[in-house]
Amino acid sequence: MEYVLPYWKPFAISLIGFLIFAATQPALAALMEYLVDSLQAEQRTEIYWVPLATICIVFFRGVGSFLGSYYIAKVANNVVHNLRCEIFNKYSTLPNSYFDDQNSGHLLSRVTYNVQQVTSAATDAIKVVVREGLTVIGLLAYLMYMNWALSLIFIAIAPIIGLLVNYAGKRFKAISKRIQTSMGDITHVSSELINNYRVVRSFGGEEYEKGRFKEASFSNFKQAMKMVQTGAINTPVLQLIVSSALALMIYLALLLMTDASPGEFVAYITAAGLMPKPIRQLSEVNANIQKGLAGAESIFEVLDTKTEPDNGDYAVDNVKGHIEIKSLNFAYSGTENAVLKNINVDIKPGMMVALVGKSGSGKTTLANLIPRFYVHQEGSILLDGVDINDYTLKNLRHHISLVTQSVTLFNDTIANNIAYGALRDTSLEKIKQSAKDANALEFIEQLSHGFDTMVGENGVKLSGGQRQRIAIARALLKNAPCLILDEATSALDTESEQKIQDALEVVMKNRTTLVIAHRLSTIEKADLIIVLDKGTIIEAGDHNSLLSQHGNYAKLLQTQLHKHPKLNV
Repeated sequence: MEYVLPYWKPFAISLIGFLIFAATQPALAALMEYLVDSLQAEQRTEIYWVPLATICIVFFRGVGSFLGSYYIAKVANNVVHNLRCEIFNKYSTLPNSYFDDQNSGHLLSRVTYNVQQVTSAATDAIKVVVREGLTVIGLLAYLMYMNWALSLIFIAIAPIIGLLVNYAGKRFKAISKRIQTSMGDITHVSSELINNYRVVRSFGGEEYEKGRFKEASFSNFKQAMKMVQTGAINTPVLQLIVSSALALMIYLALLLMTDASPGEFVAYITAAGLMPKPIRQLSEVNANIQKGLAGAESIFEVLDTKTEPDNGDYAVDNVKGHIEIKSLNFAYSGTENAVLKNINVDIKPGMMVALVGKSGSGKTTLANLIPRFYVHQEGSILLDGVDINDYTLKNLRHHISLVTQSVTLFNDTIANNIAYGALRDTSLEKIKQSAKDANALEFIEQLSHGFDTMVGENGVKLSGGQRQRIAIARALLKNAPCLILDEATSALDTESEQKIQDALEVVMKNRTTLVIAHRLSTIEKADLIIVLDKGTIIEAGDHNSLLSQHGNYAKLLQTQLHKHPKLNV
């Protein structure tokens, strides 16, 4: 409800509209009393005002319905818009560990399907609840005014209706949660097929994926049918209870309202006869309300999740790039085994430091800790003598450029992919220069639209090497004093790799660079090479000193030379 408060004015207008709508129901019953009593009068001149009064009632009913429906929808859609933006904004601030534990299908489903359920509850459901609720209250007040003793029958069945609605509501909500889960599965399977269609087709996975989707969709179908079944049983039972109460009321009215005029009797029966419809609509809307509540629960679960910790308040325009890692230990959340153990490294400004080792040795994890994608538990990482936890996240990451093995490109132009985010106002000349330094300018200029070429989702229209060079150009354009290259040249052919290496050598002269590489030939000029194994540093030194030790580095290099004899070392 706190999301509704900023829109209290249109909400108040909608309430006034529904009050007008609700008032027309007892007004119609009162008009029937006037009509019947006028028929018995000697003079019927006043009866001709009844058609005009009927038109007026219908007119005000329409005005009330419009005001109520339009303004409640305006409030509800604003709330849903704000919720959708808030959950998306929340995604941008959640820690990496949150996304590690979730699948993308369920995360997307919350922004789309779950928010849509809140929309339904906040528009159609609230409209019906307010409009029909006020109508029931108005009719009941009119009945109590006419004959309070008889009207107690409707009040007597209220607990029975309440129990029935409560039972159905709990079932609706439980089923809605299962439907949301199945919708997440549907989205997840669909996105995997769409994003990995080449792998699916290459390995003949079409039938397997069809089976997965059919299973997820059928699960959604079963839950949807349970929802329909519950509603299909709930509504007739509720109608039977209300109709039985109405029949009893009419019977007692015939027996007890002996002193009432025909007009009063008809008005009372008319008002009572108008009760079942709004009560039925109130019961039917319960399903939408429970869907909305279940959707809102999943949304607020995300909104209540703790954001990426950002408790630092230190910020500086420029840093030298001196990185010190002292007694660092790290284990991923929910695991006991440490990924990094007692890491100590001193990287002076302008140094090129290479991390090598087998897969799973902790190289990428160490690189991810520097820009605080994960928070280390023990030890410290200092940037220019200041603990990275003391920096604001935005300022810390401002000083670091990152190129990963898994290149991320957006469905936008090449220019916008290079000048992404905080770089979006960069001039085209600087964009071209960074592309040139990354050896990307030649292939970009050969494209039909040059820098305005759309790259497709995740750069699908470009080759792996081209995507890699765009990512390198983006990092070079940022011109940060610290550069992290995580297998940055892995997707390049030998010729392109050499050109990139030549460009990087020029660029790395004035910045601290941390390189993760499997191809040892690419890091032989590094100032310091660190060999990791099972999260610990087992060797450290430059290329020549490590070769002379005939240790793990020399063995790794010999293995690569044996597999790739054309490599020059």
